[in-house]
Amino acid sequence: MKLTSGAMMASLLAIALAAGAVPLKTDPAKSAVSAVFKQMNVPVEAKFKTFHAQIDYDAARPDAAKASVDIDTASLDVGDPDMNKEVAKKEWFNSAQFPKASFVSSGIKSAGPGKLTVSGKLTIKGKATDVNFPLTVKSEAGKQVFEGALPIKRLAYNIGEGDWKDTSMVADEVTIKFRVTAAQ
Repeated sequence: MKLTSGAMMASLLAIALAAGAVPLKTDPAKSAVSAVFKQMNVPVEAKFKTFHAQIDYDAARPDAAKASVDIDTASLDVGDPDMNKEVAKKEWFNSAQFPKASFVSSGIKSAGPGKLTVSGKLTIKGKATDVNFPLTVKSEAGKQVFEGALPIKRLAYNIGEGDWKDTSMVADEVTIKFRVTAAQ
């Protein structure tokens, strides 16, 4: 039996759909990733200007979902050009050696209507750890909106080396907040 390239593509698409893979296209204009931390006990929210999220999600089969996110560490905007250059340096993100931070899911489970529990590997500055966090998902104007927050300890990833290990200036606790809007 001889398959045409069109028949082969249709077969591959049918297999992918049967497996529950529903890749969504993210909307960067309506998506955001930020880091919230305290500097001298004052809350600061800094946004990452460049990131890429890949989400395969079907609301009818959340357990089959997959997600990955790559963040350009040099794109962190703390609100001051000199400070933006500082956080890219070796003591902080070492963006020259580690240009990306990443998250790859290993499991996504339903936690009730509009709620998911996500587990996976978070890698920052070459250090990978297993993480778990809650996520909400809702439909907005025909798109899926995924929102969540992941608390981490910056020193666990060697963010703030040398003199910056002292947490009296910049707290160890950091929350990575995100909102990703996507559609088929």
